[in-house]
Amino acid sequence: MALVEERIQGFNHVFHSIEDEVAQVIVGQRDIVRKVLSSFFAGGHVLLEGAPGLGKTLLVKTFSGALGLNFKRIQFTPDLMPSDIVGTQILSEGVGERHFAFKPGPVFANIVLADEINRATPKTQSALLEAMEEQQVSVFGETHLLESPFFVLATQNPIEIEGTYPLPEAQLDRFLFKLLVRPPTALELMQILARTTTESRYEVKPILPPERARATVEEMKALVRQVVLAPPLASYIAQIIAAATPGDEHAKAEVTQYLRYGPGPRGAQALTLGAKVNALLDKRGNVSFEDVTDVVLPALRHRCLLNFQAEAENVSADHILQNVLKTVPQR
Repeated sequence: MALVEERIQGFNHVFHSIEDEVAQVIVGQRDIVRKVLSSFFAGGHVLLEGAPGLGKTLLVKTFSGALGLNFKRIQFTPDLMPSDIVGTQILSEGVGERHFAFKPGPVFANIVLADEINRATPKTQSALLEAMEEQQVSVFGETHLLESPFFVLATQNPIEIEGTYPLPEAQLDRFLFKLLVRPPTALELMQILARTTTESRYEVKPILPPERARATVEEMKALVRQVVLAPPLASYIAQIIAAATPGDEHAKAEVTQYLRYGPGPRGAQALTLGAKVNALLDKRGNVSFEDVTDVVLPALRHRCLLNFQAEAENVSADHILQNVLKTVPQR
């Protein structure tokens, strides 16, 4: 028991140290930073949605710097090709012979920023599907494994419609969380100006020793999986998914009226893993009801697909999920 408590304490120390380091650069957005870190240690990926200039790209750069892991940025544009992401075969000349050699693309990194992912065509977006799900890419029939840890953080702008390609359902389902980045408050804006319009610049410091960074991250990810999910909590998660799924016998009237599809099994997995991280942050080895409810919106909002009536009446997935939570009993 003492060993388990020591590991939980170590998890909290590293987690909060990274949070504090990121906070030296990013003003506010504490919940966004925490959810990004939670998704990372849960082994998932994150979709960040917000207006331009809210610090989404800076957040990812700061996050990777604090972890001390390999970082690559991919700027998604309409002319971006799948080979620009995963890599391609090039003709290489050796001693007296020519042969094809694989040149890795920017997806071969520990942390990948897919900036403005909805600006690329569906064909290019799908190039990330295999990488995000299987942690490997296939090029000309050859499979190339990606180094662990592997974390994709994609950003998209909800305002602009022209020249964008909405992410298909299969791509959205690959993201553990979808986080909505809010504009700063007046006080936070004053702090942003103080940090960004003067000569001083804060240099992000790696929290983990370079030689131990990857091993420590994998140990923390393994600890998340060891958190206990009691049968009543598993039942609670299953009831939430059922209540948010159109056509299910437990679905609410509002769900059937406004949703085309519900969260599905990956939604339940996202709820479970997010809740397990929350339990560790509260220094517990078992999940509580509060751990689950805290991650319902980020884990399920992008998995609840609205129909035309919902869009016409300006009904959001968050609104539907909040109503679902009110009707599912905690017992």
